[in-house]
Amino acid sequence: MSAHVYSNAKIFTADARRWAEAIVVSGDRIAYVGDEATAARIAGPDAEMTDLGGATVLPGFVEGHAHIVGTGQAAQQVDLWGANTIAEIQDRVRAWAADNPDAPRVLVQGWAHSAFEGVEPHREILDAVVSNRPVYAQAYDYHSILLNTAALAEVGIDADTASPEGGQIHRDEHGPTGLVDEAAMHRIVWPFLDDLQTEDDRDAYLAEALRAYRETGVTAATDMGLDEADLATLQKADAEGTLTARIAAHWRILPSGDTNENLAQLDRAIELHRTQQSERLRVVGIKVMIDGTVDGCTATLGAPYVDGSNAEPMWSREELTPLVVAADAAGLQVAMHAIGDEAVRIAIDAVEAAVRENGPADRRHRIEHLEVVDQAEVQRLAAIGITASMQPVHSDPAIQDNWRKMLGDHRIDRGFPWPEMTDAGAPLAFGTDSPTSPYAPLPNMFIASTRRSALNPALEPNLPKYAMPLESAITHATSGSAWASRAEHMYGRIAASLFADFVVLDRDVFSGDPEDLLRASIVRTVVGGRTVFER
Repeated sequence: MSAHVYSNAKIFTADARRWAEAIVVSGDRIAYVGDEATAARIAGPDAEMTDLGGATVLPGFVEGHAHIVGTGQAAQQVDLWGANTIAEIQDRVRAWAADNPDAPRVLVQGWAHSAFEGVEPHREILDAVVSNRPVYAQAYDYHSILLNTAALAEVGIDADTASPEGGQIHRDEHGPTGLVDEAAMHRIVWPFLDDLQTEDDRDAYLAEALRAYRETGVTAATDMGLDEADLATLQKADAEGTLTARIAAHWRILPSGDTNENLAQLDRAIELHRTQQSERLRVVGIKVMIDGTVDGCTATLGAPYVDGSNAEPMWSREELTPLVVAADAAGLQVAMHAIGDEAVRIAIDAVEAAVRENGPADRRHRIEHLEVVDQAEVQRLAAIGITASMQPVHSDPAIQDNWRKMLGDHRIDRGFPWPEMTDAGAPLAFGTDSPTSPYAPLPNMFIASTRRSALNPALEPNLPKYAMPLESAITHATSGSAWASRAEHMYGRIAASLFADFVVLDRDVFSGDPEDLLRASIVRTVVGGRTVFER
């Protein structure tokens, strides 16, 4: 098998030997990483040679938390990112509806709570611009959705529709307001919209997400909400050889209030963990959502929000613990969405119970987001090896006003404390949670290493004491995210025997202005030794 040498490069390996000059690729794996002279000897005289002209090379980014098919779907919807007022939201919805007169409904994503200028989102805001077609407007964090009057009627939400446990259909004196959040959205609105999608639709969404990944340097991703429809889409792409990113997936489990029903959902995840283990698609665990978000005041806190309210967890300790113990015993990873400090405590308690009941094991359980967390819980999660899975892009100063306003006290000075995790010895994985946030890794690294805004770099940094060195940030977005999905022997570093997954940048982001991370482009993406994108 002839080798391929990539030389004359500044290679950041995210490995013990952090820097190198050349990579030797044999087949789909790396044979050698190091100096050019040794690379030439190992590759032999018949090797194919690629001179990278001094370019910076990184391991392929490993998206630590994403909703992959949803990322592609969001790219085809009305985009409200950066819409800061009700008027701007209405302008974008109106324009899309006018440009797409034959679309049976208007699908929207990305609105921020702060854009509603202190009032609760209401269907009348959408009715004012589109009243003759259903409009479904997803919040940027995907924990709330706003429906216009036609959409409420289409879904079948009326004055008699009860809010399910763990979610709310918001109401006023006239009935449902159109705002639906958490479990009510998951159980009523999303299933209706999912049933409208065809197999071709989902194939197109995945193709769009994979295109975006290739162009921005994502070579692997962790899917955090797998269901039967998305699984079928991913399996089809895997069988056809079109998966250009390696996927580690967590099966979504919703709380039912009944332990036997929860464990029945777990049985499907155990089956998939056993049967779906290809090089490009693995089912590695389960995903549960213990609470919601700070922006929507649905995150479960140890002390109330500034207005005196609080939110009950979607998974209580009593309901969550048996599920985590059973998943742990079966060798699955458990990923737990926990944003509020009380939700974090519930997650840690459940893992501690698993350790107590099941004994020693190589566990890779995770807590997702950890936006409001006490130092005591940082020490607890580190002590039992729970991975902190966090998203720098969620701390962007441009989207922090409402987050800080809802908490309103000393807790805003401890938001998104990534270095505390590593200082305590906890594994740390970085991602974006797309489509709740932009998926591109390099702007995410800008935020991680500066605490500045990628959306508006002129803004003041958000708690700069929590910024990380760029090398560390990239390591957590590559090697760290791979380790968190039990993939450290396959990808995440540029090292001998691993898959040849790496990216080439158009500039050196380590030695220049930090804003180069916002200007930089990926010029080549290599997955399994094959160039899948070249600019």
